This record gives sequence, structure tokens and C-alpha cells, in this order.
Amino acid sequence: MRDSISRRRFIQSTGAAGLGIAAMDLSAMNRISPNSRVNVLSIGVVGSIGGTDRSQVASHPGVQITGLCDVDRFYLEDTKVKHPDAFVCSDYREAFDQHADKFDAVIVSTPDHTHAPIMLTALAAGKHVYGQKPLVHQLEELAMVDDAMKARPNLITQVGNQRMVYPGRRAAVEILRSGVLGKAVAGYAWTGSPNQGHYFNYDRVLSEPMPAPEHIDFDLWLGPCEETPFRDGLIPLKWRSWWDYGTGGLGDWGVHVLDVIFFGYDDLQSPMAVKTHAPAPSDVFHTYPCLSTVTYDVSDSDKFAANHFPIHYNDCGQTPSRAALGLPPGEWPDSNMTMVVCEGGILALTAGGGLEIWRDGKMTPGLEMPGLPEFETLNHWHAWVDNIMGKDTELRTPFPDGVRITEPALLAQKAARFPNTELVWDRSRRAITNHAEANDTIVRRRYRDGFAPPSV
Repeated sequence: MRDSISRRRFIQSTGAAGLGIAAMDLSAMNRISPNSRVNVLSIGVVGSIGGTDRSQVASHPGVQITGLCDVDRFYLEDTKVKHPDAFVCSDYREAFDQHADKFDAVIVSTPDHTHAPIMLTALAAGKHVYGQKPLVHQLEELAMVDDAMKARPNLITQVGNQRMVYPGRRAAVEILRSGVLGKAVAGYAWTGSPNQGHYFNYDRVLSEPMPAPEHIDFDLWLGPCEETPFRDGLIPLKWRSWWDYGTGGLGDWGVHVLDVIFFGYDDLQSPMAVKTHAPAPSDVFHTYPCLSTVTYDVSDSDKFAANHFPIHYNDCGQTPSRAALGLPPGEWPDSNMTMVVCEGGILALTAGGGLEIWRDGKMTPGLEMPGLPEFETLNHWHAWVDNIMGKDTELRTPFPDGVRITEPALLAQKAARFPNTELVWDRSRRAITNHAEANDTIVRRRYRDGFAPPSV
């Protein structure tokens, strides 16, 4: 491989164009001493991945879980047994108001609609944050997080992007950055979601209002959203299908299938436009299937074959034609994949790190590409803690990266509210500039009193 670089140098180089923490002077950061413990508050202690996040972080020898917060009383009671010395509360605001001196860092493993209010509260309080994907729920919140990280550059942040530990995924980034495949023509990503019935309200059925379970504080669960009755099929998982609470299949999987494209190309900073094809507009529920194209202006870059770079992002297992790409007949190896088409070849990557390089119709296993470094075993959750303690373990994905990766996923899903319509996006203005109704509908929400994200 031409211009191969070491993994350490690669991580440092990615920060120069906005990929986050690596570009900063790490020695100047206000880290916790390696001889001290990192005290952690876990918000969303079980759920779909909260238990994994908490237990993985807790398994680091430098961590103590000192606080537990969840709107589900049963989850709290079960988890308190594992962390008997931790304080317990159901309202995250109480944790920061009354117990802020008891923790240095926060895990946020809550439903999508609550991410920004909680994470921005933590950043405003000077806490390191591990936040689940998608990073935020509203397009406007991307800029909020961006501004918060600029104001608090010493804080260590990490998005729940655990698949980036796989050697194949790390190799894919280095291959793209090296330019060995030539200039990039287009990006592709697809996911099988929302065809997972246990995660999504697959039938888009809006059940009748009913009392919330007694062990769940539904008012706190709603958080920033307007008051509404509880309905069956919402908690604990299928909220992902609801417009007000989740981000559909494209939002749910975005960080896992779009990430490598953005790690590979620093010039992809913010999209200029999005167009999503869907059978009907999103309403109470996210619609599907969706075929979306998110376009970037790359006219100032020499890494792309044209002045504009499209990323085609689809859900429901809608895959591109192999024949049209010059590939032999066959099945794609996974239902969740990333692909970058370049002038000199195609990089195809599964969510689990299976990496193929195609040139002239012939495939080379990606990890057999020459010039790649050795990829040490990496624990995604421990890397966050290591960096808090001053150890520069490879960190994927700090929040500035998360903003860039989350943005196209949110745009693609939210544009389905106006299917088959090209929407022009300007993150700096937090606005869709060519469609007044879309700008008023899919960019921001009106936060309920007491739950708005703070300014950092």
C-alpha cells in the first residue's frame, strides 16, 4: 500500500480536519490521575444496551459506578444489587443538582429523544460523557453538541460505536486514507433495519391510550417531548419507530455503517443536500423502506473524482446492483454494510469487520492488503476510560466525529417526511434553506419546560 502510516500517526492525523480529540494537545488536557478512580454515573442502566455499557465500563479496573439513574424502578432495583454503594435516582436532573460531586463521567444509554438534553447537561457540568447512538435526535442538536465540544475541549467523549474495534473496520479506514484505491466516486451504506420486529413497531400500529406501568415514570421518560398518553408497544424497545422518540432504521444503524466513510475522508464535513425516496411520508411513525442520497460538496478536495460526493443510504435490506458496480453475481455478505466505490477499486465492509477489496472483478481479503499495521486488541468502552485517565488508547468515536457521522443518518431518515423532495441543508444556519415547511418540521423540536438542553 502506498504511503502507509502507522496506526498511531493515523489517529493523530484524522483530527486535523475536524475528526475530534486527536488533534488536541493531549498532555494539556485536565485528565484524572491514573492512580485515581473514575467515578461514573450510569443513566439508562439496562434497556437495549444500557446494561452492556454499564457492565463494560465497570469492568475497567479504574472505574467505580457511583450513581444509577433510570425511569424504570425495576431496572434500578435490579442494578442496585450490583452496585450497592451507588446513589439512585429516577430523574437525571436530580443527579446533577444533588450528586454532581460524586461522579466524574456519565454513561447515557437512554432513548434517542433524550440524548441531547442529558449529554449537554453533563458537558455543561464538566463531565466526561459516553453517549449511545445516534448521538442526537434533532438536526439542530448537532450544532449544539458541536458548540459544546468547542467550549469544553478537555472533556473525553465517546459515541456507542463498538464495532470500530474490529480489525477489518480499522483496516478499511487506513486503506481509504492511503488513497491506494484512487479517487472516491460514491459511498454506499445499507441496513436490514427496521425488519427486526423486536426493535421496531413493524406494523406501524398506534394502540389506544392506556395507563403506563406503575414501575415506569412515563413523564420522565417523555422528557423533552410534549405530554402524551402512554401506549402499548412503545416501551422498552419499539419507540425507535416513533417520529417523536426514535430515528428509524437509518438513524439506529447510521453510526455502524457510515462511520468508516467519514474516518476515511476528512473533507466530508457537512452535507449540502438530501433526497429520500419512500412510499409515504413519515407521520406518527417513521416510514420505510427508504432510499436516500446525501450529497457533499468536495470541490476543494483532490481525493474525489468529482466536485460532489454522494452517499447512498438505504434501509430494509435494499442493496445496490452488483452487476452495475462491475462485481460478479452473488449475495452481499451481510445485511448491514458499507461500500466505497473508487476509480481504482471498491471497498466493501460488513458491520462485523469483514473486508473485501475488489479490483477488475477480483477480490482480495482486506486484511491481506500490504502495508497495514498490526491491530492490537481494543476494548471500546475501556478506551474511553483510558483516555479520561490520560492513557492515549485509540478512541472511536469522540463526539466531534459523532456529529459528522450522525448528520447524514438523521437527514436521510427525517427527509422521508417529504419523500422524493430534494432538501438543501446548511448546518451553520441550522436550516433547510429551500423548503419552509421542512425547515419548520424536521430540524428542531419545541422542548418541554424543564427539559431543554442547556447552553454549554
